[in-house]
Amino acid sequence: MKAAVMKRFREPLEVQILSDPTPGPKDAVIRVEGCGICRSDWHLWQGDWRWVGIDVHLPLVMGHEFGGVVESVGSEVYNFKSGDRVAVPFHMSCGHCKYCYSGYSNLCLVHGVVGVNFNGGYGRLVRVPEATMNLVRLPNEVDFLSAAAIGCRYMTAYHGVVDQAKMCPGEWVVVFGIGGVGLSAVQIASALGAQVIAVSNNNKKLDMAKKEGASVIINAAEKNLVEAVKEVTNGGADITIDALGSEQTALPALLSLRKGGRHIQVGLTGQQEKGVIPLPVDAMVLGEITFKGSFGCPVTSYPGLLALVASGKLQPKRLVTNTVPVEKAGEILSLMTNFATVGFNIITSW
Repeated sequence: MKAAVMKRFREPLEVQILSDPTPGPKDAVIRVEGCGICRSDWHLWQGDWRWVGIDVHLPLVMGHEFGGVVESVGSEVYNFKSGDRVAVPFHMSCGHCKYCYSGYSNLCLVHGVVGVNFNGGYGRLVRVPEATMNLVRLPNEVDFLSAAAIGCRYMTAYHGVVDQAKMCPGEWVVVFGIGGVGLSAVQIASALGAQVIAVSNNNKKLDMAKKEGASVIINAAEKNLVEAVKEVTNGGADITIDALGSEQTALPALLSLRKGGRHIQVGLTGQQEKGVIPLPVDAMVLGEITFKGSFGCPVTSYPGLLALVASGKLQPKRLVTNTVPVEKAGEILSLMTNFATVGFNIITSW
């Protein structure tokens, strides 16, 4: 199979022909039909996140945001067969532990993360462990481009908005950082009835957020964010979402909340913070502010997400701005260094 391989951090990916993977008894091999190039891939390419125990062993085929067709299955996989159309949550769970049994399969990680701990969707074929648990059947109405878009950023935003924030129609939701996750959160929150404010220092991204339903856009380079949000919301937001992961986004997000507000931290930090951001603890205590992390999306939440996509109420494919061959994956990563990409870039040919 053809794959884009990371052999060294921060250096160009190499396109190679690798041996096809074969499934173990509980595994499936997926023929990838679309794979997103995610900012998380950029962080891995930079060598980030070692401070939280993520130690990438090279060479590696990245890619954790994909959908495709089941090519083959192991002898103990009972609910999927060759030819089935599937999405693949990036976090690989076991299906047997307390997290999996209680609806938190996204926290299991017994088998790690596809494209991080083992080869992923920048290759045409991917071996998925514990396939019975880690594959999700696609409705006929959901195509592969949508499946790729859902694979990480969109499903992460859905879990953050719906499961973690428990957003209600009419609430003010402020999204800080309008990359892939942020843009997804804007579309989802807006479609489900929120009043959405999008915050970025990039006018092109803000324009796209406006098209995806943001009621208000704020350029972070031009205004005092906290004052601007409180003025628009008449005292503070109900929910804030940090979709980037930095001190410059998390702190104003927390300070922009009304009393009793909820902050959802989706973005992981980079080299500057190395996982540590100072918090306005006094304001959080006095205002009874809730701070919740949000990681991926448990498989129990996929039926609701996919039903909304199949019905057209949510449209992840609309966020896809560029499709590329696998040979271009490294170029997209390089553009991400200067935040020069907008929307989703998806690999669609090998």
